[in-house]
Amino acid sequence: MTMNSVAPRLGILASRVRFEEKSIMTALEKRGGVFEHLDPRTLSVAGGTTWTGPDFVINREVGHYRALYAASALECVGVTVLNTAAATHVSGDKWHTSAALLKAGLPTPATSLALTSDAALKALDELGYPAVIKPLVGSWGRLVTKVTDREVATAVLEHIEALPSPQAHIVYLQALVGKADRDIRVVVVGGEPLGATHRRGDEWRTNVARGAVSELCPLTDEITDLATRAAAAVGADIAGVDLIEDEEGRLTVLEVNDRVEFRGFQSAHPEVDVADRIVDLLLARAAS
Repeated sequence: MTMNSVAPRLGILASRVRFEEKSIMTALEKRGGVFEHLDPRTLSVAGGTTWTGPDFVINREVGHYRALYAASALECVGVTVLNTAAATHVSGDKWHTSAALLKAGLPTPATSLALTSDAALKALDELGYPAVIKPLVGSWGRLVTKVTDREVATAVLEHIEALPSPQAHIVYLQALVGKADRDIRVVVVGGEPLGATHRRGDEWRTNVARGAVSELCPLTDEITDLATRAAAAVGADIAGVDLIEDEEGRLTVLEVNDRVEFRGFQSAHPEVDVADRIVDLLLARAAS
C-alpha cells in the first residue's frame, strides 16, 4: 500500500527501540509512511478530551503495565491500538492466558492458581513434581522456578511471601512438560501464522533472551491450527505463540505473547519480513 497525502496518522509506542521496533520503523519508512514515536515515559493522555496524536498505534512497549494502561488510555480517546488493551490484559498475565486457552478448548499443560502459599503446596501435591512456579506477569523466563520436591517448593514459596507486591502472592503453578529443552515459537499476524521456529537451549528455559537458539521448524497443519486458535483466544492480532511437546510428542500451548520479539524468528526465516507484515496489518486497519 502506498501512503498518500490523506494517510492516517500512525504511531509506534515504545520506550526502547530494539531490533523489532527499528524493523517496523524501517518498513514504514519504505512505504513512505510518516509516523510518530510515542515514548510511554513521557506520555500522558487526558480522558474526555480531543486527542491530537496518531490515530493508529502499534504497541511495542516492553513493560506490561505501561503497555496495558497506555493502550487503554489511547483507546479511551479513540485511537486504534494493535494489540488492543484487552488483548494485552489477557496475554500479559499468565493466568488470564491459561484461562482463555482452556475456555477455547486448547491443549495446555496442567495449571493451577493458588491464592496463598499453603494452598500452593496443596496444589503442588496434587499437580505432582517436578513443577514450575511462575510470576503472573513477566518475560524472558525471569523468576520462573522449577521445583523438584516439596522441600524446594516450600523454600521458594517463603521467598514469594516476602515479596512486597500483593499480586506476587498469587501463585501460578504449572506441570513441567517432559521436553522442556525445546519449544516452538510461532509468529501470528492478522490471524495468519508466518512460520515457526524451534527454540533450543542448554537449560530447561528456552527463551532466546537466555541464550536459546532459533532453528527452522516446519509449519505443520497442527501447529498452524493451534497457533491461530491461541492468538484468537487471547484476542491478539499480533502474537508469538509458544508450543511445547510432551514426552509422547503431543503439542500443547504454553503461552501467547502480545508484544512478540521476533529477532530470533527472523534469523531463521529470512524469507519472511515480519515487520513488513505487521505494517501491512496496520495500514489495512487504517484504511478500513
